[in-house]
Amino acid sequence: MWVSAWLNGSAAADDVLDALSHWSPAHDVVAVDADTAARLEVPVRGEAGGQVAGLLAAVRRVDATGGRLVLPVAGDVRGLGGRSEFAGVALHAGEAVVLLDAPIGLVPEPVADGVLRWTAFEIGDAPGVEHLPLGEAEHELTGAMRVAAGVLTELGVAKHRSGVREEITARIAHRSAAPWPEGTPPRALRVLQRANEVSAILELAAEDSPGGALSSSSARRRAEALRPLFDAVRVARLAAVAEAVRVFSEHAEQL
Repeated sequence: MWVSAWLNGSAAADDVLDALSHWSPAHDVVAVDADTAARLEVPVRGEAGGQVAGLLAAVRRVDATGGRLVLPVAGDVRGLGGRSEFAGVALHAGEAVVLLDAPIGLVPEPVADGVLRWTAFEIGDAPGVEHLPLGEAEHELTGAMRVAAGVLTELGVAKHRSGVREEITARIAHRSAAPWPEGTPPRALRVLQRANEVSAILELAAEDSPGGALSSSSARRRAEALRPLFDAVRVARLAAVAEAVRVFSEHAEQL
């Protein structure tokens, strides 16, 4: 969302750099191989990482028009294209950014000392993805909220884990504090907020109570019950970000 807002005139580069601090105190960037490093003018993997400001400059040089969020999981790798090193690394990380109209993919992964490292890959033509209607995603998420609360009760998480409400509130508060570009559509923000709420409940429901352990069969049943709800959260986030990117792009066309 931030790179799309910046590329389309809705945010300054400093705004992007400041916003990134919410997700990690420090960020750096490397390229997966020497050719990509030379093209983007960033260090190659294995060397000390470069500054994110240099990555923004490279994004501008390759004529990217925006970014697309990818949240791959086993069984759903939409947006990654065919088998490639980029696809494998992105699947392992569970998230990636594909630059629109530029053959570059970026995968963020935490490294030592609170640094989030962005690795750049040349990916050829950006793979196409199906449109995710925000209204449909919001409807599915609303249903998931009701089911998530029921699953939490059924699993007895609140009964076996003291302070569960406070834990959920703290998790939601951190995610809800994420800064978004001015002009982000309110409906997209609302869907992201609901996704945060459902995600906080589901993550807690997926964990063992402190000092407890699940049998393999219980763990499997829990995972099966929660998987569709995690999918609803993931799709909602993808749809919300895609809608924001679309709005930023339309804003640029009107300038």
